[in-house]
Amino acid sequence: MNNDITQTITRIAEIIINELKLEDVTPQTFDADLDLVDEVGIDSMDLATIALVLRDEYGIRIDEDDYPKLTTVRIIAEYINAKLTSGE
Repeated sequence: MNNDITQTITRIAEIIINELKLEDVTPQTFDADLDLVDEVGIDSMDLATIALVLRDEYGIRIDEDDYPKLTTVRIIAEYINAKLTSGE
């Protein structure tokens, strides 16, 4: 399970880096516990875009009501793994 979450965190970091065109950061150096809004500067449009990419990537439904809860890469990874485990 731990390896799954690590792989998910790395993939989400890749997606965020690519979507936001972040420079000087790699998935391996991206801090999974950084607050994406307060510390990275993601706005609601960025988050919506990332949610759509994640939905397509993992084949899960991400409710708009859940967006405010998805504040760090680690939380997003746990959310995705929970969705995948429950079959939603």
